[in-house]
Parts: sequence; structure tokens; C-alpha cells
Amino acid sequence: MALSVPAIMKTTAARLSALYLLLFALCAVLLVFYMTSLSARMLTAQTQETINDEVLGLARAYQRGGLPILVRVVEQRSRQPGANLYLIADTNGQILTGNVQSLEPGVLETEGWTSSPFSYQRFGEGELERQRNLPNDQGTAQPDQSEALAVPGEKGHNAIALVLRLPNQMIMLVGRDLGEPERFRAVIRRALMLALGMMGLGGLLIWFFVGRAALKRIDSVSEASRRIMGGDLSGRLPVTGAGDEFDRLSENLNTMLARIATLNEGLKQVSDNIAHDLKTPLTRLRNRAEATLSGTHKAADYRQALEATIVESDQLIRTFNAILMISRLEAGYSSENTIRVDLAAAVRDVVELYEPVAEEGGVSLEAEVDGAFIVVGNRELIGQALSNIVDNAIKYSTDSTSAPTVRVTLERTGGEIRLSVHDNGQGIPDDTDRARVTERFVRLEKSRSQPGSGLGLSLAKAVMTFHNGRLDLLPGNPGLSVVMSFPAREDH
Repeated sequence: MALSVPAIMKTTAARLSALYLLLFALCAVLLVFYMTSLSARMLTAQTQETINDEVLGLARAYQRGGLPILVRVVEQRSRQPGANLYLIADTNGQILTGNVQSLEPGVLETEGWTSSPFSYQRFGEGELERQRNLPNDQGTAQPDQSEALAVPGEKGHNAIALVLRLPNQMIMLVGRDLGEPERFRAVIRRALMLALGMMGLGGLLIWFFVGRAALKRIDSVSEASRRIMGGDLSGRLPVTGAGDEFDRLSENLNTMLARIATLNEGLKQVSDNIAHDLKTPLTRLRNRAEATLSGTHKAADYRQALEATIVESDQLIRTFNAILMISRLEAGYSSENTIRVDLAAAVRDVVELYEPVAEEGGVSLEAEVDGAFIVVGNRELIGQALSNIVDNAIKYSTDSTSAPTVRVTLERTGGEIRLSVHDNGQGIPDDTDRARVTERFVRLEKSRSQPGSGLGLSLAKAVMTFHNGRLDLLPGNPGLSVVMSFPAREDH
């Protein structure tokens, strides 16, 4: 989706990029001024040191032979290539010798270092200027020879100097041209400005390409979010596979959406199951009450009807409590705390509780538990899940053609502790049926004759999910093996 410049500047990415670019430009400009100023100060200090050395040399010459030697040395040094500025003037400022033809007015009036750079003209530059401006025999300007002899800035150079008064009140000036420091400073400034321009251009290009790619990613995420908010919960945010923060965000949100879809599906199933499976017991309650009130009965009949109603109501309450418990566990919430639980002790308690039930049904209930098996969990939830599984195993092992047996075992396999309940009944041979029986209110056709609500294995599965484990239903050949796999503690 194309965006205009004002729309782009409203995005956080564009604003951050513009802010960083502005901050970078400000720092770069400050760096340019700092570097040029620093280089100018360094060159000025070096120039002053050079002038001081020259003055010391001239002072020694003056001490050796007075003014004649000083004049001779000044003349020699002023003729050397790249010479400093040398000037000796009388008390009135009239130039007597040196390589300076003219000075800015007022320079020789103050003794010491000049307060600021001054303009000057070297000896002979005025004559070169006049020769260059004279026409030649063809009426044109002089050829490039005179221009080659011209010094840059022949209209006047800038320099700093040290002005001294000799004992005879004559004036001596020793200075140095600032053309080289100024050229060096200009080169530094141009280099830094060029670097600034290149970095700014690079920043704009990076923002244009990388920023546009990021904006396109954000647009695609926004478009997918709009579809999801429109009711398409099967939609997912795009993942490019780059592994960047956008992909990590999309993956986390997709996981969250999948979790929400699962919870919504569970809620829909609960609603459908309540509407279908609880309608029968509620209808039975109403019919019983209506039948009791429709005729004349003895007090014992009314009492019996009320007791049956209470039993039916208790079963409904237990069913609703189981549904609420499953919903809380599947949502990852439980009001109970998790502690260290010994599964061996929990197995012994459940086996001891169901031994009378098994004995009454002619079922042999066995437990193979050696040692302690410690997990972190909720003892009550684990006990309830194990009780549901053992109860189912006892009920459905009575159909066994051989001696009905239910065996509970505990073993450590790799990083898991496996609690298995095995019976030798008819089992569930179909893989599809084994996957379905852990859903709410699902009861296979052959189990309809047994009492129950179809929530036992659903609750066990929710308990294992809450404990970061899993519930597996495996064929027992014969019978069925229900395995509760817990993550083992590392210290055991």
C-alpha cells in the first residue's frame, strides 16, 4: 500500500529515522567546526613557535654585529623559497628592507603579537599585477606566463606577525603567511562536509530501502490483524523466515491466536455438550417431579422421589464442577498451588481407595511402585485424574474374557516419569476413537451401558496439560493402557 510523505512521517519508524538523522547531522556539523577550529589553533600555535625561533635567531645576529648584520641576515632569509615575512622599518614606519611591500595600516604601531590576522602584499607582487594587466602587441592580455608567476591572493595575503622595537627605535617585523593554515582548514572542512553529505545520503538510502521494507511488513501485519478482528480467527500474521523481531512478534501472536482459537472451540464444544448431554438429566428431573405431583402418593414415595432428585442433582453439580475445572486447567489457571508431589504415594492412596470397588466387581487391582518419584504439581488434581482413570479401568475390565486385572505402574524413562494404568478389557482398538474419548462428553457406543458423564478422561487430559505433561491412550493387546507422562525433576 503506497503512502504519501505526510502519511509516512506520521509513522513511528519515520519519526525515529528523522530524529536520528537530525541528531547525526547536528553532531557531524559540530564535529566539522570543532575539527577545523582545532586544526587552525594547532597551525597557529605552530606558526607562532616558528616565528619565535626566527626572532631568537635574528636577535643573536643583532647582538653579534648590530644593525648591519641584522639587515644582511634579513635580506638573505627573505630571498629564500617559502620564506617567512621579514621587514625592517624606520621610526616612522617607512619600510627599509625585507620581502614585504605594503602592510595594512596600523600594524607597525603596536609592539608584540598582532591582535588579529592582517593583510599585506609581498615585494614585487604589485609589479606583476601591472604587467599582467598591460596589453601585448596583439592587443590581448599577457600569456599564461605572468599568471603562472602570480601568487594566489595577490590582492593581499593574510598573516600574523611579531612586531619588535630595536634599541635604536627602528621597527622589525617577523611574520608568517596564513595561506597554508587556511588552505589546510578549508581542506579539512571540505573533507568533513563531503563525509557528512555521503553519510547523510547513505542514511537516507538506508531509511528509504530498509524503512520501506519495515513499513511494508507493518502494513501486512495490520492487514492480517484487520482480517482477524473481522472474525477470521483462522488467519495468521505473516512470517517471512528472516528471524527478526517482526517474525518473533508474529510467531508469538500466532501462538496466542492458536490458543484463543482452541479456547473458543472448547467453549463452543462445552456449550454444545451442555445443550445436548445435560438436557436428558434435567428432563428426567422434571418428569420425576411432575410424576410425583400428578397423583396421590404416600409420604415414603415423596421421600424416595426427593432422594432420587437429590442424587440426580448431585451428579449434575459434579458434572458442572468437572466442566469448570477442565476449562480452568485448559486456560492455564488453577487456584491451587503446586508443590513437590511423590507420585508413588499418590498411587498407593488411589489404589487403597479403589481396592474395595475392584474387589466388589471381581477385578484384581495391582500396583508396581518401587522408590519415590517426585514431580512438581498439585496433589489433589493428580489424584483426581488418576482416580478417574483407575475407575474407568475397573469398569471396563469387567468385560474381559480372562481374569479382570488392572495394573498401575511407575517408571522413569529418559526425562519423563510415566504413570501407566493398564487393564485387560476390550480396550479401544480404533485410533480415531482413542483420540476422541479425551474430548468432553464423548462416550463410545459400547460404554453407554456404564454410568458416567464422559468427562473423566477430559479432566485427566486437562490435568496433564496443566502439569506440562501429556496423556496417551495406547492399545494394551488386550485392553487399554492410559499413560500419564510427567516431566522429571532434574535433581532426581
